[in-house]
Amino acid sequence: MSSAPYGQARPAETLAGFLASAAIFVSLMGIAYRPLRLIPGAIVLALIASGIGGRAGRLATWAVAIAGASFAIGMAAAVITSNPLW
Repeated sequence: MSSAPYGQARPAETLAGFLASAAIFVSLMGIAYRPLRLIPGAIVLALIASGIGGRAGRLATWAVAIAGASFAIGMAAAVITSNPLW
């Protein structure tokens, strides 16, 4: 039985994981609060995490998708409920 050697994560990969998880959290909070204040920043965080890549590449991809969907849902919810966008 063999397995691939486990290499140590680079600090940038760890940072990418944290950025991706923060982007998911902020984008989901943006749906409930003010979408134009929070979600564009979350999209930027997700794109930075995706650019760093590494082990958190799949999480960063999900963060970009969730942030994009949150923007559409948050804007639609704010317009339908007549809440302020920012």
